Amino acid sequence: MSGIDTDLYDDRDRGLLTARAGGAAGEIVGYLQYFVLDEPAPALVAAHTVVDRAHEGKGIAGSLARELYALAARETLAVAPLCSFVAAWAERHPGEAPAAPAELLAAAEAALAAEPEKW
Repeated sequence: MSGIDTDLYDDRDRGLLTARAGGAAGEIVGYLQYFVLDEPAPALVAAHTVVDRAHEGKGIAGSLARELYALAARETLAVAPLCSFVAAWAERHPGEAPAAPAELLAAAEAALAAEPEKW
């Protein structure tokens, strides 16, 4: 990341990947909201990415997207990018972000429609 020193933290119970300035107790400067999909295959579904206005343009959202894909890879999970930012980031980084099958994306969209609070 350029311009700001941040650390990334995964809170799986809340479905939140956060970027914090100043370590674990520091200010949240961005986050990526996601949920876990079980069927048709286990996946992390990126639902929404937000960066504090004062920290936009510093690579925070891209770092969050990269970390979500790295997390999924470590756990042998797919990523279904419903968040428009994460989907665009994945298209620009195909080596780091394997494309999700259409069936998985459709299941993720259906899960989000059934439980809109996931977003």
